[in-house]
Amino acid sequence: MKAGRRILVSIPRQTLELLDEKGRLLRRFPVSTGENGVGEQQGSHQTPRGRHLIRAKIGAGCPLHTVFSGRRPTGEIWTPELAEVFPGRDWILTRILWLSGCEPGFNRLGAVDTMRRYIYIHGTAEGAPLGEPRSHGCIRMGNRDILELFDSTPVYTPVDIVDA
Repeated sequence: MKAGRRILVSIPRQTLELLDEKGRLLRRFPVSTGENGVGEQQGSHQTPRGRHLIRAKIGAGCPLHTVFSGRRPTGEIWTPELAEVFPGRDWILTRILWLSGCEPGFNRLGAVDTMRRYIYIHGTAEGAPLGEPRSHGCIRMGNRDILELFDSTPVYTPVDIVDA
């Protein structure tokens, strides 16, 4: 893992950029953010804006396409057949980077607390659209992309989510 890295999520571009300590682009990934747009309110299913950090990394060593519920592996591995059995399920797959807001009153504490809203960067079902807002507020990534990001970012990596 590399120290000094940071992440920039652009809502308009539907991208996640991994930057080095000098702000140079290391990697750009397509993502899917909140279908309901941006916002910080509990229960809004919107993607929170502002300064965040990775508070916890969940799923190290789990197989690709591991299914998570409540931040725990369910024992399932996502397949198209499993997806047919559970249509409409919000798939949280492969790895979880659990975000915590850094701005009290905006995205931290009370009814706007990103961590209490269970906002993650996580893998999604194969074939799920990326590059357009379709999530329930989280930042969805391709499974191989979240593996790469997970392995190259330590806990407490800063994450900025911007809508301009």
